[in-house]
Amino acid sequence: MINVTNGKIMRLLVDDEPFDVRYGQVQRHERVLDLRNGVLRRTVCWTSPVGRTVNISSVRLVSFTQRAIAAISYEVEPLDAPVRVVVQSELVANETIPVMGKDPRGGTVLPSSLECEEHQAQGTCGLLIHHTRFSGLRVGAAMDHQIEGPPETFVESQHSPDVVRIVITAPLQPGQRLRVVKFLAYGWSSQRSRPAMHDQVSAALSLARFTGWEGLLAEQRAYLDTFWGHGDVEIEGDPHIQQAVRFALFHVLQAGCRGEQRPIPAKGLTGPGYDGHTFWDTETFVLPLVTLTFPHATADALRWRHAILDQARERARLLGRRGAAFPWRTIHGKESSGYWPASTAAFHLNADIAYAVTQYIEATEDRAFEEEVGLELLVETARLWNSLGYENADGQFRIDGVTGPDEYSALVDNNVYTNLMAQHNLSAAAETAKRYPEVASALGVDAAERDSWQHAAERMFIPYDQRLGVTPQDDTFTQHKVWNFATTTPEQYPLFRNFPYYDLYCKQVIKQADLILAMHLRGDAFTPEQKARNFAYYEPLTVRDSSLSAATQAVIAAEVGQLQLAYDYLGEAAFMDLSDLEHNVRDGIHIASLAGAWTALVMGFGGVRLQGGMLSFAPRLPEQITRLAFQLVFRNRCLRVDVCANEVSYRLLSGAPLTVRHYGDELSLTRTSAVTRPIPPIQAGPRPTQPPGRAPVAMSFICTEAGGRYFGQNLGPKKAR
Repeated sequence: MINVTNGKIMRLLVDDEPFDVRYGQVQRHERVLDLRNGVLRRTVCWTSPVGRTVNISSVRLVSFTQRAIAAISYEVEPLDAPVRVVVQSELVANETIPVMGKDPRGGTVLPSSLECEEHQAQGTCGLLIHHTRFSGLRVGAAMDHQIEGPPETFVESQHSPDVVRIVITAPLQPGQRLRVVKFLAYGWSSQRSRPAMHDQVSAALSLARFTGWEGLLAEQRAYLDTFWGHGDVEIEGDPHIQQAVRFALFHVLQAGCRGEQRPIPAKGLTGPGYDGHTFWDTETFVLPLVTLTFPHATADALRWRHAILDQARERARLLGRRGAAFPWRTIHGKESSGYWPASTAAFHLNADIAYAVTQYIEATEDRAFEEEVGLELLVETARLWNSLGYENADGQFRIDGVTGPDEYSALVDNNVYTNLMAQHNLSAAAETAKRYPEVASALGVDAAERDSWQHAAERMFIPYDQRLGVTPQDDTFTQHKVWNFATTTPEQYPLFRNFPYYDLYCKQVIKQADLILAMHLRGDAFTPEQKARNFAYYEPLTVRDSSLSAATQAVIAAEVGQLQLAYDYLGEAAFMDLSDLEHNVRDGIHIASLAGAWTALVMGFGGVRLQGGMLSFAPRLPEQITRLAFQLVFRNRCLRVDVCANEVSYRLLSGAPLTVRHYGDELSLTRTSAVTRPIPPIQAGPRPTQPPGRAPVAMSFICTEAGGRYFGQNLGPKKAR
């Protein structure tokens, strides 16, 4: 993923002095991300080095309703003396990209990767069309301006292959304002011609001008009203978490809810980390949130997987397998990761996709999707498991030599997470093929193949360590030597940067939740007692060298009654980026961790599970949160859940009557009144420990650190809130 042409640039000169907060004096400065209206506001009162004071304000948006459009409103007003101002509004291609971090999983920066095909500027308009040097993708950017200023305001334009500039000059008296509204249009294609791209961005720009600035603001607010009406989470007792989860929801919305059959990258669209590639993060960590709030976006994300199915089949063939083997890391359907054990053998991604398919269908009853898209995805992934696994002499279906979610264990036999997810995949494929026999037959599925899937699912081997009374992460994990945590210094984390993988592979040390994730997604396969014992066993071994871990640990900690620990894990997930806990937010946000903040609250403290076509709830709050309320979208209904310390209320906001489960008891909900039930107490065991120095950062500390940055405390001169 590379930077497109930058249309955000608005440069200001006040009496020939460039506006630059590093010079002169900043009297006031505030920057606000408005989550309700979907805009970024910035206001500055600045005195130039020669003593001219001006107010500068900007509001910018990227439209959710007109997907090609962004817009900026920019105003300048002198306060103490007449000034001459110049505003330079630009389109700039091939900007220098900042140096990325030292994470070896990152990619290579491609300098000057856009080659110009067209550049023009006339009056208030400008346009650039480029193509990418290696892949041949064509991208167009266009801009137009509406200008309000004194009669003497003068406009001129300039253009070159990588820069288009509209220059607006105006003399201003105190009390007069220069206001520039900049409309931006973008388009891209791998197939459209240059004239077609020109016409595409020009047409999008025309629609934006027709809508106008106020119209775009109104559309943005209406779209977000719908989003927050479906997806908001309300918290009492912790305003920091309240703000953080809304920040998280907004970023998930930006990353995936208007993707229209495009992948959701691990960094969203916020930075160059991982080169913009997509992993299993999407299906396992992001889509559960989207499925229960904006379900149509889940369908779109899975349609993208369906669109790259032929490439997944080809990859399976290259690996000597049947069915489809989806790429571990991709941006366009082909495998982009090096062929090392932690990626090539991480076949669980295929079951993760199948799980997302079944969860979406259960949540929506979208039978057209199930028949046209879901069935084929389930069939091809089931075929993969049948060709990967085998039935041994004891009648056990085994899957050997794979990598589970924990990338500090590779090429293991019978990873429990993989086996349980494959079991679900196989059963779902068999059941769905039976529902659509004609479509299944067209895909080459006969009764014998369907029965073989069900047989494999029934015989799936799930190892168990009788000596320890816990479920081993894989066949031999609990037989390995425990990693020497006592001699591992804080500077040696993350471990993969400082130790050879071989050393990690043969020790009991866990990068991220693996067996714990299995207990979340396949909770039906474990008893409550097993969950508590397993959680206590794996906590001291899990170092969380991945941002994917904290949310899952929060969910299971809450389920087994470790509420304070769950609360701290929630904080780590929610503030991963706001507090830059991994010191790499410069490369982009962690979209899975942000989605995990919702997961920790709704599936952890809200106790939400979707099983057997029914929503079930087992809520329980930590003492710091006095009330938790959230909405869910389920089968064309909207449901509101309101949790307090000792009771929970369920209310159906829209749709036909609905049956849900509360701690195993079925409740019938209608729109006439809420149903309230008590929350039973739980007896939790001792709080488990984590490896030395790897306990989650206490929420009390995070909130103290975050307070100044996000809630208006004074951080000293020249620092934004």
